[in-house]
Amino acid sequence: MATMNISLPDPMKDWVESQVGTRYSNVSDYVRDLIRKEQDRSAKILALQAKVTEGLASGSGTRSMEELRNIARQQITSEE
Repeated sequence: MATMNISLPDPMKDWVESQVGTRYSNVSDYVRDLIRKEQDRSAKILALQAKVTEGLASGSGTRSMEELRNIARQQITSEE
């Protein structure tokens, strides 16, 4: 495993250290968790952007706004 050194302002350092012991066993665990969350967030943004690009490329639709809202509501309900 590689090692990295970072510099933080004192208030940030204090915040990170306050997280250790409450939810994390050490600073490295906390930083790794932050990075994993950012990786997940970035992947979701990329997937969403791909869907937007796909939608734009598909041209104009034939469904009314009300039909689209109903479909979206059904999808949300089925996912819960």
